[in-house]
Order: sequence, then C-alpha cells, then structure tokens
Amino acid sequence: MTATIEKVVLPPIPAKRYFTIGEVSELCGVKPHVLRYWEQEFTQLRPVKRRGNRRYYQHHEVLLIRRIRELLYEQGFTINGARNRLDSPGGGARAAPADVVEEAEGAAAPAAATAAVDVEQLRKELLHVIDLLGH
Repeated sequence: MTATIEKVVLPPIPAKRYFTIGEVSELCGVKPHVLRYWEQEFTQLRPVKRRGNRRYYQHHEVLLIRRIRELLYEQGFTINGARNRLDSPGGGARAAPADVVEEAEGAAAPAAATAAVDVEQLRKELLHVIDLLGH
C-alpha cells in the first residue's frame, strides 16, 4: 500500500502565545504522536513543558512544524534529509524548485539563490511576531 499525501491547505495560525499539542495537531495536519516523535528527531523543536508534562508550543514552533511537514510529506525528504536541510544556512525557508532538484542530485544549492528567499521569509516572520507582541 502506497500512501500519497497531497499538498494540504492548512488553517491560519491564530494570534496566541501558546498552543496545546491538540491545537498544533489540527493547525499542522499532523497527529499528536507524530509531533512527540518529531521532538526527539528535531532538536530545534522544544515546546515548553508545564505541569503534568503538558506541551505548549509557541508560534515559531508551529511554523517550524509546518516546515518539517512540508519537507517530509510534500517534498519527500527523509527525517535525516529534513534535519540536514533545517540545519543548513537558510534551511528553514521554503526551497525554490531548482534547489530541490539540485539537492536531490546531491549538489548543494547556491548560497546566493537561497539567501534572498531566507531574508524575505525571516522578515515576514519577524514582522508577524512583532505584530503578535503588540509593538
């Protein structure tokens, strides 16, 4: 049996400071047990744990989970490939189709091509965080 996962339109992320694992599961289209597994595999994913070991994710972690989901489910990366992509400079930003092809062929994506996309994405995310903080 082969599973095909199509590009899913995910709901907008509400302007909240913390999200429960159930909320993140719905926002990212990933089951809670998968989120707990990803916490072990991706060191960047560190939700705050409160009483009873309950997880609370912040906005940037929801964005990270969506990026991990995209790399694994839509772009076909392995866990190791997704981890390497996120650890590489600019790995958190969306890859241009040419970058995906080059990476699949084993060549590194040109730094200049990804830098412009990374800066713009980072700028948008920072402006969103500033807006959330009410400044």
